[in-house]
Amino acid sequence: MAEVRLVNIKKVYPYSGGEEKKKKPRKDAPEEKKVNLQITDEGVVAVQEFSLDIKDKEFIVLVGPSGCGKSTTLRMVAGLEDISGGELYIDGKLVNDVAPKDRDIAMVFQNYALYPHMTVYENMAFSLKLKKLPKAEIDRKVREAAEILDITQYLERKPKALSGGQRQRVAIGRAIVRDPKVFLMDEPLSNLDAKLRNQMRAEIIKLRQRINTTFIYVTHDQTEAMTLGDRIVIMRDGFIQQIGTPQEVFNHPANLFVAGFIGMPVMNFFPGCSLKKQGGKYTVTLLGKTFELSEEQNRGLAANGIGDREITVGVRPVHMTVDMKNGIPAKVDVTEMMGSELHIHMNTNGLDVVAVVPTTQISTIFPAGTDICFSFRPELMHLFDSGTEKNLI
Repeated sequence: MAEVRLVNIKKVYPYSGGEEKKKKPRKDAPEEKKVNLQITDEGVVAVQEFSLDIKDKEFIVLVGPSGCGKSTTLRMVAGLEDISGGELYIDGKLVNDVAPKDRDIAMVFQNYALYPHMTVYENMAFSLKLKKLPKAEIDRKVREAAEILDITQYLERKPKALSGGQRQRVAIGRAIVRDPKVFLMDEPLSNLDAKLRNQMRAEIIKLRQRINTTFIYVTHDQTEAMTLGDRIVIMRDGFIQQIGTPQEVFNHPANLFVAGFIGMPVMNFFPGCSLKKQGGKYTVTLLGKTFELSEEQNRGLAANGIGDREITVGVRPVHMTVDMKNGIPAKVDVTEMMGSELHIHMNTNGLDVVAVVPTTQISTIFPAGTDICFSFRPELMHLFDSGTEKNLI
C-alpha cells in the first residue's frame, strides 16, 4: 500500500512537426482557449499546477466534465503519459522517469481491454505469468480474486460470452491479482447501463473494503464521485477547482462551477442580486424580495471582510418549497414525477428554477401554466461574487 503525492504536475501536448506554431500573442491580448484547454507557445496545456497528497488506503475520485484533464492526470500517475513538469511520488519514491511496469500500480480501463482469445482465467493470470510466478501461486491468486468478485463460474469462458458487467469484473480481477500499491480506474462503469452501474458501484465499495488499497478513480459521473470517494477532486480546464469530502463539496462549494457541477438536479442560480450590510447585519435582495441572513452567514461574511456588492445567489432544488400564494411568483413549465419526488420546473423573470418536492407533501401535480410561488430559508442560500464567481463564505 502507498501514499501518492503529485506536486505541481503539468502536462503539455507539444505541437506536431507539421502543425504551424501559434504566433506569440500581444501582452494585452485575451488568453486563447480551444476545447477548454489553454494554448501556449509550448503547445496545448491539458493539466496545470496539479498538487494533491493521497493518503495510504484512501479512495480519491477525480471528477469533471469531458476535457478537464482528469484522465490525463491518471495516465501520468500510471506512466502512460509523460509528465511535462512537476514531481510524482509513489510510496515516497520519485517516479517521473520510472517505467509503468515498475511503478507497482494496476489500471482498469473504460473499455475493459481484455484479450479476446484468452479465457477469463488466462486473462487474470497473464501478468502473473509474465512475472514467472509459480503455477500454484498464480492459481491461488486468480481463484481468490475470482471469489471476491463472484466470477469463479466464468473462469473458463472467453470475454465474448460475458455481459458488460461480468467483463468489467474480470478487468478488475486482472488488476487485483497483481496486489498493487495503487489501484487506478479510468471511468470503468461508463459503458454499463444504469442498473448495472448501480450494482457495480456497490461492488466497488465492497471490493475496497476487502482489498484495502489506495484507489484513484476517474469519472465524469457525480453520483459515482459522491458515493465512492473519501475525497473528491473537482477539475475544470486542467485546474483543480476544489478538493474535499462529498459532504464538503455539496454543502460548501468553492465557486459557481463546483456548485453547478455537484448536485442533481443542478443548483438554481439567481444572478444580479444585491448584498448589503446595515448596522452590522447583512441582507440579500433577490427578485425584489429581501432576506436577512443567519448569524452564521453574518459571521462568515464579516470574517472575510465582505462589503456591499452584486452577487449570484445559489439555492439547491431540494431546499426549495412551493406554495400557491406565499413567496416569489413563478409559472410552472414542466413537472416530472420521479416516484418519491416531484421535480417542478418553473419560470420567473426569465429564469428557470427547479424545486424538488417529496410526493408525500403534495396532493396534486401542477400542470404547465399554473401560477405558483417558491421560497427557501435564507441560511440555505449560497452567495457567490459576481466577478470572481467564488463563494463569499
